[in-house]
Amino acid sequence: MNKIAIIGDLGLEMPDYLENVKKISVTTPFGPPDPIVYSGNYEGIEVIHLSRQMNRNKSNRLNINHIANLFAIKQQGCSHILASATCRSLQEEICPGEIIIPDQFIDMTTQWVSGLTDDQNPVEAVYKPMHDPFSCELCDHLVEAAIVQGITVHNKSIVLSINGPRYSSRAESNLYRGWGADVINMFTAPEVILANELDIPYATLALCIAYDSWRVSEDDDDPGHIRPVIAQGREKVLRMITYAIKKIE
Repeated sequence: MNKIAIIGDLGLEMPDYLENVKKISVTTPFGPPDPIVYSGNYEGIEVIHLSRQMNRNKSNRLNINHIANLFAIKQQGCSHILASATCRSLQEEICPGEIIIPDQFIDMTTQWVSGLTDDQNPVEAVYKPMHDPFSCELCDHLVEAAIVQGITVHNKSIVLSINGPRYSSRAESNLYRGWGADVINMFTAPEVILANELDIPYATLALCIAYDSWRVSEDDDDPGHIRPVIAQGREKVLRMITYAIKKIE
């Protein structure tokens, strides 16, 4: 029986799409997971929900214990992970309000998460090949969800992750474009790395909220333009996730 983990981002902090929701207490060898962990069900399917942004203020919202979060998902016996995210576009054809389903990543973060082990933790180091880091099955379900529901989606894309909280400079942004990256965000790596090391199929759908700094525009950093994109995108993200949940076998 599948148990699906949903990692929510801005716009999908609460598990209000689930029934029989309850908070659950989780501890891991890597400390407690950062967000509140919820359990519930969606049309009879067991779901674990956690949000990267839950109860986080500006000073700590990017200092996330990703290892504890992913290990907690493993401890709960989750068979698959569907993660929502936001991102900024590195390509003209990827517009704010559209959805990206990456199949490759470039990790420019400096968080050391590879090899889930130390002297106190009962997890063996894993040298995991990551030529196909995202689950093809899950990505296909998300693409199908978008097509069936008339949602504009970009798949077979490359996401580049940076530490934040700052955005990239224009020079950096143009460099990443030259590398062939399509979008940029702050969370897909290291999550996808950890999911692979824990042998949990993982896919993400990222809502594009603005163009990155390579593109000169007065609107791209204006919260007044970004907030409506997130609010309107929430419905699309939720429709795609709930569709995909029912397709997982």
